[in-house]
Amino acid sequence: MSNYFVHESSYVDDNVNIGENTKIWHFSHILAGSNIGKNCSFGQNCVVGPKVKIGNGVKVQNNISIYEGVEVEDDVFLGPSMVFTNVINPRSFIVRKEEFKITLLKKGCSIGANVTVVCGNTIGKYALVGAGSVINKNVKDFALMVGVPAKQIGWVSVAGNRLEFNEDDIAIDSFDNSKYKLQNDEVILIEE
Repeated sequence: MSNYFVHESSYVDDNVNIGENTKIWHFSHILAGSNIGKNCSFGQNCVVGPKVKIGNGVKVQNNISIYEGVEVEDDVFLGPSMVFTNVINPRSFIVRKEEFKITLLKKGCSIGANVTVVCGNTIGKYALVGAGSVINKNVKDFALMVGVPAKQIGWVSVAGNRLEFNEDDIAIDSFDNSKYKLQNDEVILIEE
């Protein structure tokens, strides 16, 4: 008996590793060679792989395809109907599987509904990308991104709250009193 759940309408190919307490809901397909961590959730109509690596605690909402070349670290949120690409210049009549670009989503980042992530970019730790945005360049840790193409409009905390920095370039998130330092256009979580 498996220690994860797969709805009867979904398919899991051979040579797939799925962590405990992960749930794969209606009409999804997990392709061969993919590795999915513990405590993940996949909404309906999701496709993963082949050969995709997904960390622990990842939430994948409805209607998402995670293609080869995408790596998702722990605690990432992928909003409904967001889109990944894996080739810069696709043509139906040219096979470009050897040209897949690597896309990395770092720990704790959140991607809003209907976002498009152009392949070959990295989205930093705890970054937040607003719904409908298009990511066509790397995103810094803790960055708040919106628009088409997405532009940085601020910074967010681990909890996803907007950070307001004082004259000493320090911000405190009222959610959990975590403290952040803005230094050289980068945000650092201050460990105390």
